Amino acid sequence: MPYFTSPVDGARLHYVDYGPADGPVIVFVNSLYFGTGMWEYQMLPLAREGHRCVGFDRRGHGRSDDVWGGFDLDSLADDVQGLLDRLDLSGTTLVGHSLGTAEIVRCLTRHGAGRVARVALIAGMAPGPARSANHPEGVDPELIRAGTEAFRRDRSAFFADGAHAFFALDRPGNELSEAYVESMIRSCHGSTARAGVALGELIAELDVAPELAALDLPVLVVHGTHDTSGPIELTGRRAARLAPNSTLEVYENAGHGLFATHADRLTADLRKFAAGG
Repeated sequence: MPYFTSPVDGARLHYVDYGPADGPVIVFVNSLYFGTGMWEYQMLPLAREGHRCVGFDRRGHGRSDDVWGGFDLDSLADDVQGLLDRLDLSGTTLVGHSLGTAEIVRCLTRHGAGRVARVALIAGMAPGPARSANHPEGVDPELIRAGTEAFRRDRSAFFADGAHAFFALDRPGNELSEAYVESMIRSCHGSTARAGVALGELIAELDVAPELAALDLPVLVVHGTHDTSGPIELTGRRAARLAPNSTLEVYENAGHGLFATHADRLTADLRKFAAGG
C-alpha cells in the first residue's frame, strides 16, 4: 500500500496511482470526509483510457495517519505539493472537489505552477462561502460554525441526515441506489472527528479570492444549480468571475455530490479539459 511522507510533519499519507506511468497526469484532491474512493467514476475510466490518475487521502482521512495538527490551509496545500514532488509529476491537471478546491488554489499560491498545467474546481468551496468584509453576500460564519457543532455532537446523524441534500436526490435525474448512498455515508466515517471539526472551522474563515484572481493558468469551474453545501452564487459563479482564464460549466439540478449523480458528464468534461479543450 503506497504512502508518501508529508513535508509538514512527517505524517504518512496514503495515495493511489492508477493507469500508465507515462500517461497525461490528473491529480484528484478529495472533499472533506471522503477518501480517494469518491472519484471511482472518474479515475477508473480515465485510467483505462490512458491517463495517469493519482489521488491521496488527506491527513485524518481514509488510510492516512490520524493526526492532531496540520489542518490549516497552508499545511494542507503543502501536502498536495508533497505528493506532486514525491511522484515527480509534471503537466498536471489538478482536480479538486469542495474543500479540495481551496487546497489546490493555496498550493499554487505557495508553490507556483511549475508542475501544474490546469486546474478544475468541482463543486468548490473556493473562494469561500462565508460572509466577510470583502464578501458581504456570503453565509453568516456562525451558521457554518453551528453545522460544525452539530457534527461534533453527533457525526453519525450529521452524515445520515445530510446525504439527501448532498446528492440533491429530490431533483430529477439524480438517481442513486440506496446502497450507494449508504456506502458513502459509511465512508465518511473514515475521516476522524478531529479532522471534521478542524476543517469545519477552516471553512468558516475560508477566503482565497485574491489567490483565485491571481491564477495564471486555465481553470475549469463545474458547479450544480442545487448545491446546498457550496451555493453556486457564493462559490462556483464567483470563482469563475475571479479566475482570469476560466470556463464555467453549470449542471442543472446537480447538488454537491455531482461526482456521482452526474458522473458520466463530469468524466467527459474532465477528459476534454485535461486534453487542453
